[in-house]
Amino acid sequence: MTNSPRTPGIAPARLPREAYARNFADVEPPLDAHEAMVAADRCYFCHDAPCITACPTAIDIPLFIRQIQTGQPEGAAKTIFDQNILGGMCARVCPTEVLCEEACVREAAEGKPVEIGRLQRYATDTLMQRGVHPFERAAPTGKRIAVVGAGPAGLACAHRLAMKGHDVVLMDAREKAGGLNEYGIAAYKTVDNFAEAEVNWLLQIGGIELRTGQRLGRELSLAALEAEYDAVFLGLGLAGVNALRSEGEEHHHVQDAVDFIAGLRQAGDLSTVAVGRDVVVIGGGMTAVDAAVQSKLLGAENVTIVYRRGQDRMSASTHEQDHAASKGVRIVTGAAPLRIIGGDHLEAVEFAYTEEGPDGLTPTGETFRLKADQVFKAIGQHLAGAPEDVHIEAGKIAVTGPGRTTRLGVWAGGDCATGGDDLTVTAVAEGRDAAEDIHATLVGAAQLAAE
Repeated sequence: MTNSPRTPGIAPARLPREAYARNFADVEPPLDAHEAMVAADRCYFCHDAPCITACPTAIDIPLFIRQIQTGQPEGAAKTIFDQNILGGMCARVCPTEVLCEEACVREAAEGKPVEIGRLQRYATDTLMQRGVHPFERAAPTGKRIAVVGAGPAGLACAHRLAMKGHDVVLMDAREKAGGLNEYGIAAYKTVDNFAEAEVNWLLQIGGIELRTGQRLGRELSLAALEAEYDAVFLGLGLAGVNALRSEGEEHHHVQDAVDFIAGLRQAGDLSTVAVGRDVVVIGGGMTAVDAAVQSKLLGAENVTIVYRRGQDRMSASTHEQDHAASKGVRIVTGAAPLRIIGGDHLEAVEFAYTEEGPDGLTPTGETFRLKADQVFKAIGQHLAGAPEDVHIEAGKIAVTGPGRTTRLGVWAGGDCATGGDDLTVTAVAEGRDAAEDIHATLVGAAQLAAE
């Protein structure tokens, strides 16, 4: 018997096979050449453009748009990649509506910004589809650097170091490089295995050896890395998932949203991914939205996001919240989970309404239940597996300046380090800047030794 959205429990193949391809198609199709020219023509090419300041990687946005307008999309791509080697992914997943596009003077004047993100994708796709890598390595320096973590920060750091002439060994605990770009972003945002293709394109710079299945604290130790390499960069990400601290959380149908998204991203056939009829997602960030929307696209009949604070406090942008609502996801705010109800099969989640005051969140005393056969936790992640030899501050690796840890010769960046805001583009900036500092440090030490 064929399953449907009304099939009880957690089941695969809830939709006709053709529906999966349609549901998980590119959420925002790319611009064609004519559309890109029209979009580029709206840019004022501002002097001291506020969009540049709003970009964590400080891409010269007016310049690359001017290059598109004058028929040089590949030159535009080079301008982007000079600052952000993962500019293709960032064009797809960056919350441009609260970064560069929110700062656009067209947004302030007309409420309709220049489509910076889509123009960036047009430029980067044009170059990458040619299979061309726009950078060459400098002369070999003889230095070897270990980069632990092949997510956005690690990839950006490894590429910049390789470009400077250093030899890099890039290590990651998983089977594939890419970090959250590969495992943690909604499938409809990065279609056609773009994350993997971007990594392969990036590695064309040469000088980077990729080793997978290498986890710090298991196959690797910081002391051994320090002994073997001239410098170490840690881009570990946040592997631990925060607990609900609610009764019944250990139920086998309560799952980490990041694991659900990772499994979906690696599924060869989306119809084989099982999903509940009544899905509840607890959290208010991008992971919560991605898990909820994809549950709906897989055929769940009822999907609800529940967040403990007000909707204006959700870290998912208004654009993403609206996207979730457009797919039929219900968003309930001001409620915290009390207990998971069910025996062999999950039945419901009981919540308490909350109110926020001077003493933080407090329950109002009023409760309600949501029917649920599957629950996803998306209430944030924490650092797991960090070496004991580096200082931890507020749950992350403490860094100063361009990623310097308290341990000489060890740098860190991305989500695992203090100061970031859990965005791909910020992680890229931190990895890039740490690489520049590693290079300057190694070159300076070599010059002193020569003297």
